[in-house]
Amino acid sequence: MEFLGPVLEIVRTIWGPVGKCFKYHTSVKKYMVVLHKKLEELNSKKEDIRSRLNIDVHKGKTMKKEVELWLHSVESINSEVDAISREVRAMKCLSRARLGKKITLRIQAVEKLHEKGAFRESLAIDAPPGNNDTLPTAELVGESTARRNKEEVCHFLIDDDNCRKIGVYGMGGIGKTTITKHIHNQIITDQTNMFERVIWVSVSKSTSVTQLQDKVACALGVCIPENGSEMIRAAKLYAVMRTMKKYILILDDVWEEFQLEDVGIPEPTADNASKFVLTTRFADVCLRMGCKPIKVKLLTEEEAWTLFVEKSGCDAICPQIKAIAEEIAREGACLPLAIITIARSMKGVTESCEWRNALEELRDSTRGHHDMRKVLEQLKFSYKQLEDEKLRHCLLYCALYPEDLDIGRKELIERLIAGGLIDGMKSRQAEFDKGHAMLNKLEKACLLECVMDNYGNEKRVKMHDLIRDMVLYVTSIGSHVMVKAGMHLREIPNKKYWTEDLEMVSLMYNSISEIPADTSPMCPRLSTLLLSSNHCLRRIPDTYFMHMGILQVLDLSDTSIEVLPNSISELEKLTVLLLLGCRRLRSVPPLTRLVALKWLDLCDTRVKEIPQGMEMLINLTYLNLYTPDLEFFPFGILPKLRNLQVLITYGASKTFMIKGQELAALTKLECVSGQLCDVHDMNMFTFSIQDRGPVAYCLRVGEYPCTRIEEEKESFGNLVILSRCIVREDELVLPNDIQVLELHDCQGFASICEIFSRNCATGLKSCQMSGCGDMECAFQSPLSSPSESLELLVLRNLENLLVFYKGPAATVPDSTFTNLKRLAIHECRKIKKLFTPNMQLHRLEDLEVSNYHQIEEIIEEHSINRDNVINFPMLRSLTLRGLPNLKTVFMGVIHCDSLQVCQVFGCPKLKRLPFSLLLLPKSLERISATREWWESLEWDQPNTQTAFQHFFGTDLRYSNIWW
Repeated sequence: MEFLGPVLEIVRTIWGPVGKCFKYHTSVKKYMVVLHKKLEELNSKKEDIRSRLNIDVHKGKTMKKEVELWLHSVESINSEVDAISREVRAMKCLSRARLGKKITLRIQAVEKLHEKGAFRESLAIDAPPGNNDTLPTAELVGESTARRNKEEVCHFLIDDDNCRKIGVYGMGGIGKTTITKHIHNQIITDQTNMFERVIWVSVSKSTSVTQLQDKVACALGVCIPENGSEMIRAAKLYAVMRTMKKYILILDDVWEEFQLEDVGIPEPTADNASKFVLTTRFADVCLRMGCKPIKVKLLTEEEAWTLFVEKSGCDAICPQIKAIAEEIAREGACLPLAIITIARSMKGVTESCEWRNALEELRDSTRGHHDMRKVLEQLKFSYKQLEDEKLRHCLLYCALYPEDLDIGRKELIERLIAGGLIDGMKSRQAEFDKGHAMLNKLEKACLLECVMDNYGNEKRVKMHDLIRDMVLYVTSIGSHVMVKAGMHLREIPNKKYWTEDLEMVSLMYNSISEIPADTSPMCPRLSTLLLSSNHCLRRIPDTYFMHMGILQVLDLSDTSIEVLPNSISELEKLTVLLLLGCRRLRSVPPLTRLVALKWLDLCDTRVKEIPQGMEMLINLTYLNLYTPDLEFFPFGILPKLRNLQVLITYGASKTFMIKGQELAALTKLECVSGQLCDVHDMNMFTFSIQDRGPVAYCLRVGEYPCTRIEEEKESFGNLVILSRCIVREDELVLPNDIQVLELHDCQGFASICEIFSRNCATGLKSCQMSGCGDMECAFQSPLSSPSESLELLVLRNLENLLVFYKGPAATVPDSTFTNLKRLAIHECRKIKKLFTPNMQLHRLEDLEVSNYHQIEEIIEEHSINRDNVINFPMLRSLTLRGLPNLKTVFMGVIHCDSLQVCQVFGCPKLKRLPFSLLLLPKSLERISATREWWESLEWDQPNTQTAFQHFFGTDLRYSNIWW
């Protein structure tokens, strides 16, 4: 009997899993019943959630991501259960246990999913603002025709319930987009609420299904998988749009037909009370997409003449010229864009001979039968009217970019300079001025459009797609240009496109990943090759450039190129080599033979060493070495680059230093950024530029790894940052045109005035000091000129700073600090008082004082008369933080009508605010502080606290901190 215990234990151990297996084997059908019941409950909850979603989306809201994920999980588990059901039907005896276990796991998954579906809060969030914003648009051209065009579209869109899809078509430049924008704006301001949402999406000639999905999703304010297939993305988009009702979807500038379901757009029906509108140049697109085609009609001749007179300004010309002008207006074929373009090209022309010549040239340019060709030929007229051949080349360069791309003016002008289109000017600034003048002329001639960036700051240019078509049409006549930019190419164009006559090739903004090893185009006349923004491009064959002997411009920017082909070393005519943004590139082949090179840009690459043969590039005018892995610049190379105008080494390793004597040798230098070793090098640079024309500079001196150079350069201008340097008044020499100065952990000076004792920096705008232990005061008598021009002053962690100004108060001139707008003083622990009342801080907008242990007064006042008034008319923000001994801001009253925000935290001894009821700040929005401090305040008059009470709040607005 002794062996019976172990045997029973073994049986129990084995029976556990065997019993489970047996249970799975015998209970398959029972488990399937439970699974279907649980799934039915889950699907019921799904339908309930969809019904709730319909209500939310109907109100213009957007489904939450967690809800979208939950619905997707329900769909997935339904598919899994269907697959299990098929397995059960085809079940064999040996598979029953496996299926039983699989079913129980799915039961658990369904139960968990059912629990997750208990959404207690709203299923949707408010859609992003701006969905129904008014679109900016020009006035409708041609009152009666435009009105009829618009009314016809509105009839089918608003009045005809049977018409759900509308196609607005017509030739380029006829006004389809303008009419549709006016209709869009009319609908969103309609008070009848017939449509609750108008969705505008700009398409273009090269837009793929994936890109269209992204644009629609962006307009709706929803997210779809970036890397999913078109089908999956369409399903996601469809799941959102099917819940929407009473909307209009407008697709502008559609070039090819497509199936709505391929994108994920539901068919507009009476059930969803929605409609679909597209604009296109082709009637076939309307018909093939099942749209009611509405053709936008041309202007009448009378309207065309009225428009021509308005745009050309020829209303006061003599009868003889008027007759010719009427003929010219007729040649515009009543097409608004063509008329406007031709009319503006004639603006200011007064001689009858010029009008006759213009008419003759215009008639010569309109021969042909195809409508589009006729339009292009008419637009070609204004192109031919350009008096400067370089303006035409500028247009061609713009046409090398993808359609509908906004191009930064600075980038474009740099490309024009690099390509030699702008040359022979006395300075780089003159070249930029010439570039801006050229672009302005093209904008005024309506051949380029001026647009702003998303922040409304940087001016950019955009080429109308019809103008682009015209430019490419004109240049393609000789078959010397190949432009396939932004066409989503995955491979290099095949051999037939690479003809011996090719001179310019643009393949930028594609998805070319590799150029085959046996590729070596026979293009002996090719001068420009643009492969930039092919982000996947990693390899170019070594022999690729073998038959491009006169190649002058090569742009490989923003590619993933890892190794440059050695054949680049043989391009002796190359003048421009652009490699900026090639983050995988670690070396450049020898440049010894590239003596013609003028522009070399290695910005943001991973190049570790200066390319071999750099000293031979005697014609180089632009060199950008803004690359973090570059650690050493061999001594003696820079002086040999005697034509250098622009040198950028900021961003290289902190060990990458430039010697002052080498900079001094570059007599044509106009722009430099980089790091100098010490004060001696700084002085050599300063002396070298004293007798030259203006030089723009952003320089670090010492070891400080500054990251703010670029933004400060944009804000003010010429910048010098010194760090861990000994700065004595008889040693440091700064350029007179310095605008931004920063000193960090520097010693040897007692005040800012000492630094400028040998300098006349009348244009200094910004000054920041931190960690300078010898500094005892910010300014002292006699005051130096920078105190008059300063706009921004930051003093931080100055452990021995005792006073802001040292000297008799009566010696402070009225002009001192009159331009100071922002002042921040932090962690200067020994200072007790800041200002005297006679300091003229009338332009001060932001004042921030924090982390002072000793400070007792902000504005010193010897009398205790609370009726004294001091004016700060521009002050918008006052922040006092971490000042344990501060007793008063000012004993009297501060008059500051512009004050918006006052923040006081960590100032327990401050018991009074320097404001009065009679001089209540008119712009005040908020006083932020702790409630305990607020309730402890003393007030000069009983009802003053009541007047200020509704401005009080306890939140600290860090958004106001600008330093």
